[in-house]
Amino acid sequence: MTLPRPHRDDVLMGVCSFLGGVLLWSLGLYTQPDRTLLPAWAALVPLAVLSVQEMYRRSTPLLTLLVGTAALVADQLTVGNLFTVLLFTDTVYVATVYGPPAAVRRVPIAAGVVTVACVIGLPALLQDPFGLFLGVVVGMIILTPALTGVIIRNHRAAADAALLRAEQTALLAEMDRVQAVTAERGRMARELHDMVANHLSAIAIHSTAALSLDNPQTSRDALGVIRENSVAGLAEMRRLIGLLRDSGHDDQPAAAPTLAGVESLIAQCRTHGAASGLTFTLDDRRGEGPPLPTPVDLAAYRIVQESLTNALKHAERGEVRVVLARTEGRALTVTVTSAFGRRPGPRAPGSGAGLVGMRERVALLSGEIEAGPVEGPADGPGKIWLVRATLPVHDEDEEPSA
Repeated sequence: MTLPRPHRDDVLMGVCSFLGGVLLWSLGLYTQPDRTLLPAWAALVPLAVLSVQEMYRRSTPLLTLLVGTAALVADQLTVGNLFTVLLFTDTVYVATVYGPPAAVRRVPIAAGVVTVACVIGLPALLQDPFGLFLGVVVGMIILTPALTGVIIRNHRAAADAALLRAEQTALLAEMDRVQAVTAERGRMARELHDMVANHLSAIAIHSTAALSLDNPQTSRDALGVIRENSVAGLAEMRRLIGLLRDSGHDDQPAAAPTLAGVESLIAQCRTHGAASGLTFTLDDRRGEGPPLPTPVDLAAYRIVQESLTNALKHAERGEVRVVLARTEGRALTVTVTSAFGRRPGPRAPGSGAGLVGMRERVALLSGEIEAGPVEGPADGPGKIWLVRATLPVHDEDEEPSA
């Protein structure tokens, strides 16, 4: 069994205490000069024991307390040394500060019992009021350092708990910041895709058609459409950049698109899809009713916009139909159907981000969405691509942001 390595400060304290005790002993300064049963040098033995065990006060606090108690009792049989008493008080203090949790409860109780016993018993035993003074001195040597150790330990525990709470708070704040940044990036990605995908898809389709057909009039028409969509796309990009910049000086909030602009959106798609054999129709069955909340209105518009963009990219020749309806359960239903198949001619590439963005918007509003090929009607194409989103309409003033 090897002894633990002592702390540097504890070694210094033990050496200085021993040298101080030896200095007092050499000068004949004793705490009990009338004790002549043992030679004067015997007082150095308890001093040496307590000085050595002082080096291990942090690593073995309870063992040093037991050894220190025995050394203090032995010191009472000699002429005594002040540094022996001081080292013992430090031993009691260290037992409550560095000892196990049980020591924090037991050492002060034991010190209090010994103090009360000395205050009551010594005057009765000595038949002298001076015994009361001795009892108080015992309390100062035993009880005071024990209570001080308890106070210091409680303060340290409170400081550690406060530090832990601060670290947990900082961790939670960092997690909230990361989640907020991630959510904002997702929202920006959806807005960017929804704003420019339609224009870029039209540009890709018409530029491919112009390159594949050697017809000056066709190329001229395609360039006109390309210019129109590129200008519109740049305008949308400028609006998004303006939203991202600091706009605290701007008193007018930026207008968000709503279902009121669906007709113009479909008219634009008719122009882009005419060369591909696509026709676009709108069936608005909402009727009269209270206005839709802004998040629901924006999400519905973006779903229609992305569905029409996908139809321009991938739909087979035929009708693209948009149906808007409000159900009795106070929900807005958006349905977009198009012929499903592989159409000839130029097609724009897709990344699948549009479907992901639609699902994210619907999920933020606690709605439902389905997108995929289904069987077509009896008098129509064999398969159609169906997008159906159900968006709840709540009465609360604050709606989740789409």
